[in-house]
Amino acid sequence: MSDPLGGLLAAPPSIVAAGVEVFSTALRQQGVAVTDVDWRPPGFGDPEDLAQLALDPRRAAANRVAVERVLAAGSVLVDVRPAREVLDLPDRTLLHSGPPLTWETASGPMRGALMGAAVFEGWATDPDDAERVLAAGEISLDPCHHHRTVGPMAGVTSPSMWMWCLQDPASGGQAWCNLNEGLGKVLRMGAFNEEVQTRLAWMRDVLGPVLSAAVRSRPEPLDVKAILAQMLQMGDEGHNRNRAGSLMALRELSPSIVAVDAPSSDIAEVLRFIGGNEHFYLNLGMPTAKLAMDAARGVPGSTMVTVLSRNGTEFGIQTAGTGDRWFTGPANTPVGLFLGDYGPEDANPDIGDSAIMEAYGVGGFSMAAAPAIVRFVGGSVPDALATTERMYQLTLTENPAMQIPIMGFRGSPTGIDVLKVARTGWLPQINTGMAGRVAGTGQVGAGLVQPPQQCFEQALAALAEESRAAV
Repeated sequence: MSDPLGGLLAAPPSIVAAGVEVFSTALRQQGVAVTDVDWRPPGFGDPEDLAQLALDPRRAAANRVAVERVLAAGSVLVDVRPAREVLDLPDRTLLHSGPPLTWETASGPMRGALMGAAVFEGWATDPDDAERVLAAGEISLDPCHHHRTVGPMAGVTSPSMWMWCLQDPASGGQAWCNLNEGLGKVLRMGAFNEEVQTRLAWMRDVLGPVLSAAVRSRPEPLDVKAILAQMLQMGDEGHNRNRAGSLMALRELSPSIVAVDAPSSDIAEVLRFIGGNEHFYLNLGMPTAKLAMDAARGVPGSTMVTVLSRNGTEFGIQTAGTGDRWFTGPANTPVGLFLGDYGPEDANPDIGDSAIMEAYGVGGFSMAAAPAIVRFVGGSVPDALATTERMYQLTLTENPAMQIPIMGFRGSPTGIDVLKVARTGWLPQINTGMAGRVAGTGQVGAGLVQPPQQCFEQALAALAEESRAAV
């Protein structure tokens, strides 16, 4: 009888590896001989633009400056105050996540969050009335990023909401974020019912004032960056998994909280709320990343990405070399795991400022630090490890403060390089929640998503144009 495999297994196999080095390295560690082939997926962009940036004499030095600023940035919690005080918001103005949008272009969850905020502020009597005043343009809309602010998911921030106030000791920069509502039927996911309104009112009347008094009474500011660094040692990745970070924040704040002069029932409810909210830390981590990435703004010649952000309709990025200019494309819909009976048809396209975590090098870039995240967003543990390996090839540096134990305590891949993204054709990986596409639904799942390629194509062209003008 002839060998059906044609003698394929009669001799030791010859292995050829193409692409990411992690595969050939793993085989060699097992004593297997491997031949590497220098192959990469096709890149994108105008070859003249690619050559212009690659040969720009300013690029290397500019990126070093941007990297140094990002790595040097710190983050301490200095106060908790209402948005109307720290953001100097004009009357009847709501902030939102992502690049600029209008009511007409807003997605379902964004509309739901805007409607809920309008009712919360008393600018509308009910959701129908809120829809009317928003459609009539009686309420102004502006991106959070235009105010050194970040907001998860819809990111809607109104004057009465209390804000975490963070500061970078290195540069003096400031950044803000509202307080996290928890999971499920919440405003940031586009829900606006009575349950949402009751929670927002309690956060305004009880949670905010208690946290404000607690933070102000601390003998020294809370080092939020240090918590983020420790989270990566404890199984969090800082975007969709914040269990350890939330517990550490509670540990640090609780002695001051219990000392606040407030009814014991209020203190107990605040501690209960924080302890039951796995994403409590996220709204501290986001402005920490914002501080670092803002430190790299305005570096001529730098190809580093400083903002990754989505509004549920469009995805937008900004770069260090092009300042506040947005480069946008249609937001993709995340792929992942769904809650209850929800499915892919229920999910809205990508939404939220929380991708600032990936811009900083955590979240999807540090999935290897949190292999358990795959149980929430899908994929497998090897996928998580391979993702982090791939992100090293898109970035300018490794952040020694954000170490990943399973990678031999290697620093997280930090500083997305537009040029490297275009050359490889690979796009940044983001871990994210999923909001229901119909206003009022709330959260339907969590998953993985990437920016549209158009954002990087536009940024590449703009950076090349800026480079030519500087010569």
